[in-house]
Amino acid sequence: MKIAALPLAAILAAGITIAGAPFAAAQDAKGADPVVARVDGSEIRESDLALAEEDIGAGLQPSPPEIRREALLTYLIDVALIAKAAEAQKIGQGADFERRLAYARQKVLMEALLEKESRGAANEAAMKKIYDDSVAQNKPVEEVHARHILVETEEKAKEVLAKLKAGGDFAALAKSESKDPGSADGGDLGYFAKEQMVPEFSEAAFKLEKGGLSEPVKSQFGWHIIKLEDKRNKPVPQFEQVKSQIETYLARRAQTELVGKLRDAAKIERTAQKPADAPADAQQKK
Repeated sequence: MKIAALPLAAILAAGITIAGAPFAAAQDAKGADPVVARVDGSEIRESDLALAEEDIGAGLQPSPPEIRREALLTYLIDVALIAKAAEAQKIGQGADFERRLAYARQKVLMEALLEKESRGAANEAAMKKIYDDSVAQNKPVEEVHARHILVETEEKAKEVLAKLKAGGDFAALAKSESKDPGSADGGDLGYFAKEQMVPEFSEAAFKLEKGGLSEPVKSQFGWHIIKLEDKRNKPVPQFEQVKSQIETYLARRAQTELVGKLRDAAKIERTAQKPADAPADAQQKK
């Protein structure tokens, strides 16, 4: 089952992706957020480990949970130490630092709001409705399960067909006579839809009844003898199988709509100023 294409131009243009859960503190069943370390009296909590995992976790080498946890805790301790040293040198003062801090704050606020929109949109009822609507709108796709034997010439194909009609085992003859790479599996092609095979092959296969053999069929690959094992409508995936895809779709759609509404309501002005360090001749060419 295919989910409708996502209208993601606004999000992609803004470089925005689905936010994770940066604001859900790592807590135990009682809601506690225990202290896991102290650096010169400053506390590092379990929730800080969760934030570090989100921030740098993707860059860590795969390792057992206890080693990963220790790596994250060491990172947080180093951050605390270096930040304290930076404060002592008054690095946290000045216009450049304030700009960086303001940018970081805006980014965190953006991610928080996008994540909130995602959670609200991708609820169970909404996901189930998308699933049910998609199932209702998609027409059943007919599939067949077939085997084939592929040979070089029509004469050889007729020879193989005669052996099959005389009671020869199809899988055994496929292994001994077919030049197809799948001959080791008795020529088994599994289930396929009509458009998945070359037209000549599909036309012959879909005309057969269950258990039937085709006459020699010529394609660009050679000559085929086809045996039809089964016919069916392609099974529709269960809700749980596509739930994560639907959740992603609804979350991104909600984010796209939010960004669109905010842009429509805002007064946005782009200035024509060039970068200060651009060469004069480059500015003239532009």
